[in-house]
Amino acid sequence: MASGTLELQGLNFNLTEEHLAVQEAARDFAQTELLPGVIERDNEAKFPAEQVRKMGELGFLGMMVSPEYGGGGMDTVSYVLAMEEISKVDASASVIMSVNNSLVCWGLEAFGTEEQKQKYLVPLATGERIGAFCLSEPEAGSDATSQHTTAEDKGDYYLLNGTKNWITNGNSSGTCLVIAQTDVAKKHRGINCLIVEKGTPGFTVGKKEDKMGIRSSDTHSLMFSDVKVPKENRIGDDGFGFKFAMSTLNGGRIGIAAQALGIASGAYELALKYAQERKAFGRQIFDHQAIQFKLAEMATKIEAARLLVFKAARLKDEHKDYVQAAAMAKLYASEVAMWVTTEAVQVHGGYGYVKEFHVERLMRDAKITQIYEGTSEIQKLVIARELIR
Repeated sequence: MASGTLELQGLNFNLTEEHLAVQEAARDFAQTELLPGVIERDNEAKFPAEQVRKMGELGFLGMMVSPEYGGGGMDTVSYVLAMEEISKVDASASVIMSVNNSLVCWGLEAFGTEEQKQKYLVPLATGERIGAFCLSEPEAGSDATSQHTTAEDKGDYYLLNGTKNWITNGNSSGTCLVIAQTDVAKKHRGINCLIVEKGTPGFTVGKKEDKMGIRSSDTHSLMFSDVKVPKENRIGDDGFGFKFAMSTLNGGRIGIAAQALGIASGAYELALKYAQERKAFGRQIFDHQAIQFKLAEMATKIEAARLLVFKAARLKDEHKDYVQAAAMAKLYASEVAMWVTTEAVQVHGGYGYVKEFHVERLMRDAKITQIYEGTSEIQKLVIARELIR
């Protein structure tokens, strides 16, 4: 058996009162603050600024950060529960939350210096600022080793040049973690991660991407032209950047798996409710076996995905190897999200194809979970490598 895997009976999936309280708070926030206007924000590709501000006030943007740095000090299971509830209603809001928690705050707390934590982590954890994780490039998506953004060592600072693509929170972020190549000869061992503040001379934000789904999250290209970044803004030792990125993405996959789970759960709940309200041939469509079979398979796949997501979260909380578990959770949950949302549209029939019933948006949102933070194909590679490690 691959390192890091455990028998399911070896894990405790019982939720504490604290877990249930977090789940309830996230569900209430999603229903009262996110649901009103979610269709309009999607139509207009409008960033949910007011809703994100409230997420920060409620502690949803720094859930796993130590209270010492302004965070909630919660475990990964709490984070997964909150992500699922928020994703049921608004996946655009949940990806903003995921990037800030999983990629930016976690990376800074795990690998940053005390000075970096005080200066950058505290405002990120409290929601005073939002963070962005800048890895992807025009020619470096799944192949993260092919970084064309360069960070030339100039002694006491780096000179940053290049372009980053598909950056979530690209325009709304105040703090960016930028992966760049310092020494091409060293390949992935010559990559660094630099903290770059918005407003630094030479740092510009490109156009907002017109996306199929998660439309109200802001996705931009970021350009760096002779941007001076102080040496003290490098995370870790020289050449640590690639390892930093891969370590951070491993945890990020749990967040996206939880997002996919939430999207699937939200679509299933809508389909189940609709099946009990809609009548055809003189009875509720739920009474037709064809619809019953669809809903039964939806519920089963969602439950299986939930177990994988919880397993990865528990392993991370127990400081055990969770690389394979996170990849499995992200792979399966994203596939389930795409399948369940498509079937939810089918259950709704023609109504599922219009915005008013929400499921068409959930279907559009689901697709990205198979792509970002490692495509489904990359997850399979990660899993395969772990099988023989």
